[in-house]
Amino acid sequence: MEDCLFCKIASGQIPSKKLYEDEKVFAFYDIDPQAPVHFLVVPKEHIPSPAGICPQNQETVGHIFSVIARLAEELGLENGYRVVTNCGEDAGQSVQHLHFHVLAKRSLAWPPG
Repeated sequence: MEDCLFCKIASGQIPSKKLYEDEKVFAFYDIDPQAPVHFLVVPKEHIPSPAGICPQNQETVGHIFSVIARLAEELGLENGYRVVTNCGEDAGQSVQHLHFHVLAKRSLAWPPG
């Protein structure tokens, strides 16, 4: 999508602190980190939210989780990490592009607060 922030970041139109990239996904550090390690992983294909996951793109979503596991190992997140995604306005989704926040290197209580 032309006006999508994360599409522009993944395509390089908007600069980011890139962590990982392949043909399907793009990972970059959050500009307002909520933990000592906080990065996002987005599909390069525009998927508006988790509600847009379907048989045609489910392989990409599975790939995202394998990338998250790989990055967590590379970054030494052996004590654990949280993966968060929001679906819709009431859940706090502010960018209408499927994305997964990965937070680590601090204690993360539940419920968040």
